[in-house]
Amino acid sequence: MQTTQSTTTSSAAKMKWSAQDTTWMLSLFGTAVGAGILFLPINAGLNGFWPLVALALLVGPMTYFAHRGLARFVLSSKKPGSDITEVVEEHFGATAGKLITLLYFFAIYPIVLIYGVGITNTVDSFMVNQLGMESIPRAVLSIVLILGMMSVMLAGEKLMLKVTQFLVYPLVAILLFMSIYLIPDWNTSALQQIPTAGDFMTTIWISIPVLVFAFNHSPAISAFSMAQTREYGDNAERKSNQILFRTAGMLLGFVMLFVFSCVLSLTPADLAEAKAQNLAVLSYLANKHESPFISYLGPIVAFVAIVSSFFGHYMGAREGLNGLIIKQLRSRNKTVNLKKIDMFTVAFVIITSWIVATINPSILGMIESLGGPIIATILFIMPMYAIKKVPAMNKYGGKASNIFVTFMGMVAISAIMYGFVS
Repeated sequence: MQTTQSTTTSSAAKMKWSAQDTTWMLSLFGTAVGAGILFLPINAGLNGFWPLVALALLVGPMTYFAHRGLARFVLSSKKPGSDITEVVEEHFGATAGKLITLLYFFAIYPIVLIYGVGITNTVDSFMVNQLGMESIPRAVLSIVLILGMMSVMLAGEKLMLKVTQFLVYPLVAILLFMSIYLIPDWNTSALQQIPTAGDFMTTIWISIPVLVFAFNHSPAISAFSMAQTREYGDNAERKSNQILFRTAGMLLGFVMLFVFSCVLSLTPADLAEAKAQNLAVLSYLANKHESPFISYLGPIVAFVAIVSSFFGHYMGAREGLNGLIIKQLRSRNKTVNLKKIDMFTVAFVIITSWIVATINPSILGMIESLGGPIIATILFIMPMYAIKKVPAMNKYGGKASNIFVTFMGMVAISAIMYGFVS
């Protein structure tokens, strides 16, 4: 009796919220809040206030249930400590494992390249427009910034989590401050725009992929799940659910407050103009109000958002590329040297990110669009398929949340495809 009681007490103590849990919550939040948040108010609020209310009600459950499903998938392995590429092969076989790992890599890797371009553009613009400096040669500036971000990743998971925590606190504070700062400019024009039923449903449909991108932290879920296994063992799933629930709540609270505040402080015509100019919302607000405060704050928000999101996406890209190389070597019965593979991956990411950031091509938007359906498939569809087909996942079957996640995944994929062909 005493042993049972002490075991229960020990289990309860392990489930208490810790500083490490907070750090992971902030890291997942930082992975999600990338540069996309700066365009989310424009894309999601373009057709008025009321579709935005419906999207706010959908995005919380979408974010939590989808990421919980992916974390459960990673944790379902018979071999503790397996990353997502190994779990895919374990459950679906070697051929399917290679294909899904390839798709996983190509869904995340282009976003790493996009952040390399984004950080270079943001810092260059800030130096020229706010600080009055001359531009540093793009090849020099981009390599310095990319090496700076990569050095944090190479220093290890603990330092990365600490740096992310250091970055995310001011990001949260700035988002909250900006949301409140804009309140005096709120107007009722967005509330007066009442869409037809058809326009209302179409707006929600085409906005779902925007929300998936803005709230997506799937690239960090594999590393996050493995960390919970190391720390909590048999309690890893319960702890993962706890952290993911709070992450989704944090994203919903801070991001949607920011979105609502931006939409209410601008008119539908303003949002249409910002979209036509391809401007981030803070840049448009700075131009509209001629506010030096926002013009300085905007690039800082963009910088912090890009750096914090880069870390999570790099973890996913590294897993994908390492997984591809390991599977290829094993299929040829060759020795797997993890240290050499890691070194190759680091060099590959640095060199390719530097080349793309230096060239600054406009094709990156299209690459991101192509990656969208793959992200939605891996995040929403694959875990739900695994619940039906994988014995270790069967215990999660029969839940209404599974139907909801599958449906929203199909909606996201169809809307991204519609946006790509239209």
